[in-house]
Amino acid sequence: MLKFPLTRVTCRVRDGGAVSSCATSALCSRNDVTLVPGDPVGGDVVVRNKPGPHSPHLRVHQERGHTVLEFHGEIDILAALDIIPVLDAATGLPGARVVLDLRHIEFFDCSGLRLLYRARRRVLAQSGTVHLVCTHPLTLRILRVTELTKVMPPLSSMDEALGRPEAASEYS
Repeated sequence: MLKFPLTRVTCRVRDGGAVSSCATSALCSRNDVTLVPGDPVGGDVVVRNKPGPHSPHLRVHQERGHTVLEFHGEIDILAALDIIPVLDAATGLPGARVVLDLRHIEFFDCSGLRLLYRARRRVLAQSGTVHLVCTHPLTLRILRVTELTKVMPPLSSMDEALGRPEAASEYS
């Protein structure tokens, strides 16, 4: 069963009403249903694309003039939904100097690859630079097999990424 935080889920009923104040594990009565103006009618669940102040899967911080995107836990399709708005906010600035840190992940699938390509594309489109830090053998294998290592060579430490010359955009 998929579970979402209450702040990110709006349950729909047949007449277009929205349940906004009930536990995800319980069904709500018709008295709990309120209309949400401007929302499309129909469907079972609408997942909001609004990040909270912090994502459990992505920590963003500044270090030595770089924006570090530190990924945590399992990076799968559900985590990607949570990460995309935060990632977009951090990678959409002109001249951004970004480090993608994968040292704290436990699982990484094609959704994670899409996030890395998305971050790289957005940063380079704004004439920025992007570096990748990864030390996990299985994740490195995925990066090699998909040839992401050709356009974004993985580095073994944050010191190496933060001290690296601004040459990442040559891999476009």
